[in-house]
Order: sequence, then C-alpha cells, then structure tokens
Amino acid sequence: MKTEEKNCLPVKKDGELAYKIWLEDSFGNLPVRMGEMQTADRKICIVTDDIVGKLYAGEVEGLLAPVCKEICVFTFPAGEASKTLDTVRNLYEYLINEHFERKDLLVALGGGVTGDLTGFAAATYLRGIDFVQVPTTLLSQVDSSIGGKTGVDFDSYKNMVGAFYQPKMVYVNVGALKTLTDEQFYCGMGEVLKHGLIKSADYYEWVIEHLSEICEREQDVLGALVRESLKIKRYVVEKDPLEKGDRALLNFGHTIGHAVEKLKNFSILHGQCVALGYVAASYISWKRGMLSNEEFFEIRDMNVGFDLPISFDGLDTEEVLQATKLDKKMEKGQIKFILLKGIGEAYVDLTVTDDEIREAVNYLNADLREKND
Repeated sequence: MKTEEKNCLPVKKDGELAYKIWLEDSFGNLPVRMGEMQTADRKICIVTDDIVGKLYAGEVEGLLAPVCKEICVFTFPAGEASKTLDTVRNLYEYLINEHFERKDLLVALGGGVTGDLTGFAAATYLRGIDFVQVPTTLLSQVDSSIGGKTGVDFDSYKNMVGAFYQPKMVYVNVGALKTLTDEQFYCGMGEVLKHGLIKSADYYEWVIEHLSEICEREQDVLGALVRESLKIKRYVVEKDPLEKGDRALLNFGHTIGHAVEKLKNFSILHGQCVALGYVAASYISWKRGMLSNEEFFEIRDMNVGFDLPISFDGLDTEEVLQATKLDKKMEKGQIKFILLKGIGEAYVDLTVTDDEIREAVNYLNADLREKND
C-alpha cells in the first residue's frame, strides 16, 4: 500500500469525495496538503486559543506562509467559556478588518472548542468560506473535527446554535498528543471508548488490551487508535451526514453527559461528561436486561482504567433530569436516548422513562452511591 493511501482516509458525501483526513506524525506535511487546495492566491487565518497558540501557532504559521498569499493568527481565551457568539463576533470583526474575502480560508488549530466555533464562523462569514481542521487534542482528532458539525453554546446550553458545514480537509498530527495534559488526553478517551461501545466490540476490546501502551502514549499505538476511531466516525457520518438516522448513535452518553456538563458550569471536561453519560445509559441497558453484569461493570470500570469519572457530586437528581429535557436532541417532547443491546450494538430508544433516568443518575450520584452499590 502506498504511504499516501495509508495516511489518508477519504470522507464521502452522497457517494462523492467531500474531503480527506490526513494522519501524520508532525505538522511537516501540512504545506503539501494545503498546497493541494490551491492556496497560493488565498489568505489564511489561523484560529486558535491562547494555550495551543503558544505551542503551535508560530510553527504552523511559518510552515504555511510560503504556500499562501498572506497569513494571520486570531487567538481567543482557551476554554468552553469562549465557545460563544461573542467570540464568533470578534472573529468576524477581525476577518473584516483583515479584508478576508469568500475565496480565503480559515484554519482551526486546536481542540473541539476551536474547531466548532471556527467551523461555525466559516459557515456564516460571507455566507460561507472554506475552512480546514487541524485538531490537536485526542477528543477533536477522533471525533469533533470530522462530520461537519459546527456550533457554539448559547446561555450555557451546549451547541444550541450551529450548522452542518464540512471542512475542506482534516490534518491530524498524532504527535501533538504528546503535549496534552493527562486530563485532556484521558478526556479524549471518553469518545474513543464510546466509538467501540456503539459500533465495534472488537475495537473496544483492542483498546482495553492496549491500555498500558495507550496510557504511556506510545506513538504507533496512538496512531492505530486514532485511525480506527476515525474509521468508525467516518462510517457513521457518511451513512447519515445530517443526523436524521444512525448518526444519532454518536450521541451515546451525551444526554445525561450534557446535563451534568451544563449544571457543573463546564468545570468537568466534555469527554469526562460523555463517560459519565454512557455509564448511565449502560446502567439503563443493564437494568433492562440487555447487558450482562460482566458487560456493565466492565464498561464502568474501564473508565477508572483510563482516568475517567464514574460518579459526580454536588448535583440534585431532579435538576439533572430537568436539564435532559432541554437537550436539543428531543423529538416530539421525548428524549432520543441511545442504549446498548450489547457492546458494539447501540440503538435509538424513545421509551426511556423519567424514573429510569432518575435511577441511572442516582447511580452516578456519589452522594447517594452507597445506597445503590
């Protein structure tokens, strides 16, 4: 197999190539990949946060400057608190002042917050300009950078304003994972484990078998992990690009996860909240008899293995329940809950009751945990 083919995952829409995902070990090939997009006569704006910017903006700017007409960097404060229309407004203003035209493009350099808000700005600035995803966190590399979901939070409601807008390319530098804090790295494992749980028992078991190598961040193992997760995400988004069917499976763990994330004022990272949410969803699946004791407790305990939470404290169960009612994935007043028929077999369920949600949330609630174990 040619190196180019091995490092490239094409993503199709309606049977036609939509964009390519490049898997690399450094930023070194970024100019070549960008050059394929005929950037010589185009301006590029690198959008990044003030943490990633200090690490990589200078390097990426230096690499891309020779292959474009002009390049600049827009930086915003790191964190979920910046994922707002105010930040997008500031970016619009910056692009206007820098005379960006429709033919120019944005480069989202960073994690999920950067990718989501840059994609939304690209979708709406001048009714749409091109953008490229250069994800630097594990969560964004395996999940949020592909599929075309863009958006920002609104009054603390997660991703309430957004658009489906595909990037022109995704450039994944697996080497960037070495610079992540442990918390940020393991946060991404919430999405990795989710992919196995919804679509591939074999992949889920492979992740478990390679726990020590993953935790030690061995480059070859991380490359294989990112690639397999991307293949699962690609399969789902190609089949359902606008989330009208099977793509909803990717929301496994998100309903209760988003509720906890919001009520905790985003003090718990997204991947950690997803991990809490899929333990709750697995609990409901277990109580319905679809998961064995062994399967449920393996799902719960693997969170511990990858430094992900299995409980929270300081929240009222009724508050969490009510927050799930405000989830944007509601359908005719009913929550579209993702449950498991087994590991690797997820499905959409519209029959989950308030009492089932209460029981699952109580199981996660550390203040009540002793009564449930």
